Amino acid sequence: MRTNQGSDVSDIAAELSEDQIHVWRLGYDRTQQRAPLRALLGRYLRIPADAVVLVESEHGRPELAAPLDRTLQFNWSHSGDAALIAVTRECIPGVDIEQLRPRPRAMRLAERFFHPEETAALSKLDKSGQEQAFLQLWTAKEAVLKAMGRGIAFGLERLQLAVPPTAPRLLWLDGDDAAQWQLRSVPVGEGYLGSVAWRGASRDVRYWTLAGGV
Repeated sequence: MRTNQGSDVSDIAAELSEDQIHVWRLGYDRTQQRAPLRALLGRYLRIPADAVVLVESEHGRPELAAPLDRTLQFNWSHSGDAALIAVTRECIPGVDIEQLRPRPRAMRLAERFFHPEETAALSKLDKSGQEQAFLQLWTAKEAVLKAMGRGIAFGLERLQLAVPPTAPRLLWLDGDDAAQWQLRSVPVGEGYLGSVAWRGASRDVRYWTLAGGV
């Protein structure tokens, strides 16, 4: 993963190739709704933000409306005062960002919702390690499910991941070949965890932080 700073958004957008995934972190206020997402997509589509029309898939995933360039794929997530947006071509990404905070019920939630082998691995960690690893797993699972075009209603127990501190990796996915999936942690900065996932060949993941507006 490459982390870059200080480049112009439009210049970066113009360089998006089919072997890359661009990931952006930006500040977020819920009152903005999808305005930051439309603004960034407008840079990639080379159209004004208000011309970016979004529709929702069967499971609520936002997509570009026709006749916009649907070879451009994206996903976004927000938590606290931060948002994360992934943009690709010819590949459907899933992305998730979560704010770090105490998770005293982490093990109870894992026992209820996670794959049994993940829960067993978490139980061997100390309490602080459990909370961090739980959130890393949750974020990674969300990213995979969003790349599938699904949400957590699909079932968090229907996919198994390597448990931190092992590097993120999908070990099993109900109804699919886990070996076909890619999963990466995103360096979203202090106080947050982020993940990006996609199905297909490995890609060069590039990451930027937007200090101001898009």
